[in-house]
Amino acid sequence: MREKDSAAHHSGVPGAYNRWKWRVLLAFTAFYLFVYLGRFNFWPAAPVIKEDLQLGHVQIGVINALLLWGFALGDLVHGRLAEVYGMRLWVMLGACLTAGLNWAASYGTSTLTFALPWFVNGFVNAACWSPGIALISQWWPRGERGRAMGIVMMSAGGAMLLMWLVTGWVVTEMGWRAAFRYPPLVIAGMGVLFYALSRDRPRDVGLPDYVEDDQVSARAEELGRGRLGGLGPYSRLLTDVQFQIACHVKGLENVVRYGLTTWVPLYYFERAGLDITSTVLVTTALPAGYLAAPVLGGLVSDNLLQSARRPMVMASCGLSALALVGIALAPPDNLYLGAVLLLIAGFAMSLSPMGALAVDIAGRHMAGTSSGVLDAHGYLYAGLQAIIFSIVLEMAGAPWEVVFLAMASTRVLSGVLISFVRV
Repeated sequence: MREKDSAAHHSGVPGAYNRWKWRVLLAFTAFYLFVYLGRFNFWPAAPVIKEDLQLGHVQIGVINALLLWGFALGDLVHGRLAEVYGMRLWVMLGACLTAGLNWAASYGTSTLTFALPWFVNGFVNAACWSPGIALISQWWPRGERGRAMGIVMMSAGGAMLLMWLVTGWVVTEMGWRAAFRYPPLVIAGMGVLFYALSRDRPRDVGLPDYVEDDQVSARAEELGRGRLGGLGPYSRLLTDVQFQIACHVKGLENVVRYGLTTWVPLYYFERAGLDITSTVLVTTALPAGYLAAPVLGGLVSDNLLQSARRPMVMASCGLSALALVGIALAPPDNLYLGAVLLLIAGFAMSLSPMGALAVDIAGRHMAGTSSGVLDAHGYLYAGLQAIIFSIVLEMAGAPWEVVFLAMASTRVLSGVLISFVRV
């Protein structure tokens, strides 16, 4: 749907509707900019934690996997619960609990005492994602959803970059435990602010809900209208073949997205012989790439491709596969080339509008459930890569080239699978 066709326009108050939809979107993106300070802060700190707690690659992989699987489990339930009990409320609860679980993890002295609160942290932090996407979907119809989700994903890229820099600085200046205690407090404060500034639906501020006139999402909303109670949304989505394929594409995408962020710091720390400060500086190119592309991908899919998402996903797969082959073949001590390839890889990964595609298939009424189920697949796969690659690195003498070439192969497979999704 285009803005001129929205229900808000027909009601005679397009200005109020537009102000609110932008207010909700910008409030969520501002909040999300800080969320990774308490979710992925383990990654840039991992080389120091590994030495301090005397961990191996497998232990590092297990800690990463538990966070990611905790997030996957949270994804399965938080989106649906937020649809029932309130989306902005669920986001705020997730933010406050994230700060608390980070403090608990900061007292860890072994794999077990760190990994257990880190697993729970993944579960509660998931409440910050799919409920927020569901809320955005109540205000932004399919014809504008690509740009809205692009802005959200740009915020996620900014969150990765901010986390990388802040966590790296705090670890260097104050130690790794401080990085799990003080920066995450910002998440709780921003969660409360988001709750105050946003509303779940247009009707909550006396505005009409938009009428979806894009046939893809309108048909999905009509088909799903009678299956919104209880576990109905899960049944509807899990019997949709195209949605299931999209879920596995998202899973394979996260093998690379989080495979890179998990292992790249250790790769340059170990193979290039860098200290923690230099490692953080070189690998900052990766989250910088994540920041640069999402809005472009959303605008192109909305404005040039009539909201089709598949072409952008395929472009993302091809370009990122080439960058990964380059990383595998480039000498690790060529830091300038490595930074450029990381920037390209991050940029290519963020061209993929998979989040918008999930809501397009399901419609706004099941947006939380669909976002959660799709993302759960992503984090299930991301956790598997952490375990599998850690075993490969531990048992075979750190064959880093094999790891990056395996990631490139998953991008090729993703490109093949997404060709079957006609959205």
